[in-house]
Amino acid sequence: MKAKTIRGDRLHIAFFGRRNAGKSSLINALTGQQVSIVSETPGTTTDPVFKSMELMPVGPVVLIDTAGMDDTEDALGEERVRRSEKVLSKTDLAIIVVDSAGTAGDLEDDLIRQCGENDSSVIIVLNKIDKGMSESVHSWIAGKSFVRVSARENQGIAELKSRIIEIAPSEWEPPFLRDLVRPGETVVLVTPIDLGAPKGRLIMPQIKALRDILDGDAIAVMCKERELLTTLNSLKEPPALVVTDSQVFSQVSADVPETVPLTSFSILSIRQKGDLAEMVRSVLAVESLRPGDRVLIAESCSHHPLEDDIGRVKIPRWLNAHVGGGLKIETVPGCEYPDDLSEYKLVVHCGACTLNRKEMLRRQSIPAKAQIPMTNYGVLISFLHGVFPRALKPFPEIYRLFENSNFRKEKSVTKKKAGLTDI
Repeated sequence: MKAKTIRGDRLHIAFFGRRNAGKSSLINALTGQQVSIVSETPGTTTDPVFKSMELMPVGPVVLIDTAGMDDTEDALGEERVRRSEKVLSKTDLAIIVVDSAGTAGDLEDDLIRQCGENDSSVIIVLNKIDKGMSESVHSWIAGKSFVRVSARENQGIAELKSRIIEIAPSEWEPPFLRDLVRPGETVVLVTPIDLGAPKGRLIMPQIKALRDILDGDAIAVMCKERELLTTLNSLKEPPALVVTDSQVFSQVSADVPETVPLTSFSILSIRQKGDLAEMVRSVLAVESLRPGDRVLIAESCSHHPLEDDIGRVKIPRWLNAHVGGGLKIETVPGCEYPDDLSEYKLVVHCGACTLNRKEMLRRQSIPAKAQIPMTNYGVLISFLHGVFPRALKPFPEIYRLFENSNFRKEKSVTKKKAGLTDI
C-alpha cells in the first residue's frame, strides 16, 4: 500500500465565497477530478469538504470546499457560515471566489480581513468570466490583484495554478527531527506496540520520525523498549539521538547514557506543530495544583478509548499521584474546547499529529487568552517522571530556559508556595 502524507503535513487551501460563486466547480477544474458536487441550486455545499490529494507541482495539499458565506437567511444557514469561518483557522492559502457577473463588496472585504488576521495568504479569483462582469464586481475589484477564470470552460486554470505555486510557502511547517541530526548519524526510535495504532501499522509520529530521518540521509534503528539495551550495545558508535514513546520515558531514560540526547515523539510533534517553549513554561502549573482543581485534557482527534488510554487513564493517574489525589480531570476529543475555560487550572494537549501548525497555534492561543496554562502530553510526562529537563536538551533554545535565572526563580517560588519538592 502506498504511504500517504498525513493531512496535518499538507498545505491547506480553502475556497471561500458566496453561494453559487462556483467554488466547487473551480476545485473540480483545478484538480481535473469530480472532487465536489456541482449544482445550479444555491447552497449545494452545506458543510466544509476536505479532500487530500497531490496538486502538482505544489505537492501534497488539502483542498477545502466551504458553504456560501452569504447563507444567513435562517439558523441552519448561519450554522453553515459559522462552520466555514472555522476553516479559516487551519487555512494556509485562501482562495476567494467571486462570480464575475454577480455581486462583490463588504462580504469579500471581510473575508480578506479575516485572512489577514489569521496570517493566511489570499488569491482572489473572478470566476465565470465567460458571462461578463457586473458593475458591482467591476467597482469592487478595482486596484486589486486577481486571476480571471471560467471553471466551466476550463479557462485561466493554468494561471491559477501558477499563482498558487508562487504564493504557497515552500516550507509551511518546521522539520520533525531532521534538523537535530546530520547525514550518516544514527537515530534510535523506541516504539512500544501502541494499542491505539491500527493493526499492523505504526502511529503517525513514529512514521513521521522515520521518514524525516531518511529524508535527512541519517540512519534509523527501531526497537521496542525491552530490546533497547541490546540495540544500543550492538551499535559501534552511540546514537546521535534516541526518541521514545512518552509512556516509557522512565525506563528508556535509565537505559540511555546521559551523554546521548533523548526526547519523545510527542515533544517532537508539538515542537513542529505548536509553541514548545510555552508548553514548557506552562508545565510548572502542575506544582500549583490542589485536590479539587479542574484539569482539561484535550485531544485533537476522536478515537475509541482503550483500556489503559493515555489521555483518559494514564495521565489522570499520574497527575493525581503527583498532587495527592482529588483532581477533577475531564477529557475533550476533537477540535473544540468547552465554551468556558476559566474554571480550569491546566490544559494538557496531545501531540497534535492530526493538526496542521496553523490550527495547533490557534488551539494554543485560546487558553493563553484566558490566562490558562497549557502543556503537552510529552512535556508533562517527562516532568512527572523525572526526565525533565533531559527530554529538552536536544533543543538548545528551549533548554536554555532552565539555565535562565528568572525561570529557575519562578520554579523555586512556585514550589515553595505549593509546599512541594522535586519529583
